[in-house]
Amino acid sequence: MKRLLVLLMVLIVAAGAFATGSSEGGAAQRVVAYTAHEDNIIADMTARFTAETGIEIEFIKLGSGDVINRAVAEANNPQADVIWSIGGEALEANNSILEPYTPKEWNQIADVFKVGTNWLPYTGIMNVFIVNTEMIPANLTPLTWKDLADPRLKGLISSARADRSGSSYMQLANVLAVYGEQEGWQVYDSILANFVLSTSSGAVPRFVNDGEAAVGITLEDNAQRFVLGGGPVKIVYPEDGTVAAPDGIALLKGAPHPDAAKAFIDWCLSRSTQDFLVDAMGRRSVRVDGTTPPGLPPLSDINTVAYDFEWAAGNRDRFLERWTQKSMELGL
Repeated sequence: MKRLLVLLMVLIVAAGAFATGSSEGGAAQRVVAYTAHEDNIIADMTARFTAETGIEIEFIKLGSGDVINRAVAEANNPQADVIWSIGGEALEANNSILEPYTPKEWNQIADVFKVGTNWLPYTGIMNVFIVNTEMIPANLTPLTWKDLADPRLKGLISSARADRSGSSYMQLANVLAVYGEQEGWQVYDSILANFVLSTSSGAVPRFVNDGEAAVGITLEDNAQRFVLGGGPVKIVYPEDGTVAAPDGIALLKGAPHPDAAKAFIDWCLSRSTQDFLVDAMGRRSVRVDGTTPPGLPPLSDINTVAYDFEWAAGNRDRFLERWTQKSMELGL
């Protein structure tokens, strides 16, 4: 009888431990992400992550501005665990809703990309011009930000809306960082007058590739995809300076599934995943042991300028208010 009671107690304890483990394991087997990634990358990444870790990932695809707005609105009751791939300015401006986290291989992340408060670098991005070589003669190729103000380019430059796109806001801040606010706004206003605005940053290089625009301001990896696709386009790195900076990934404060979220962040910053992003997107790795995307020049060959995320984030509302006023004046 005593042996039977002992056996029953062991079984009860084991069952309790199993139930607790199942509950915690069940919670850890799911992560919810808000993302501005492109659909094909989301599909590839989520499939790879689940296959390699056994953790399911639920994603909600939104524009960069909508990602941060939703996360801020839900800050008192978070519905997601991770913000995945949006501009660092929005993350820096709202870093109070983010939970600090040091990933497992933090020592492998390049110091130049360690610029965020409570958010982490995800991939290296850069502003470029994509130029349709059939529409723009070689001798008229815009080589600087100021060249985009050429009256011959009126209505021929595609850009996303700075109030809807993190990358487009970074382009605005890029001009101000190069020239300072006083001259920078004069330069940017003259460029803005030539814009045809799009609600989608991903559509900008496609418009140029398809001949609907002659020039686009976009991210390096977006442009390179069309170059490699054989389109009549080329990439121009602004000679007066372009920002090289990371977009971000972050753990939300109060995340419902923090352990799974941390596992996802660690996986995103691993060598194998960063290598995948280099191959699949042409994004630059944020790791010190990362490689340069095929066909692109090393950073040392490009005139890069320092990008102060705190400055860009701290002035975001003011800059966007002015951008909105000027775009309305121009009827954009």
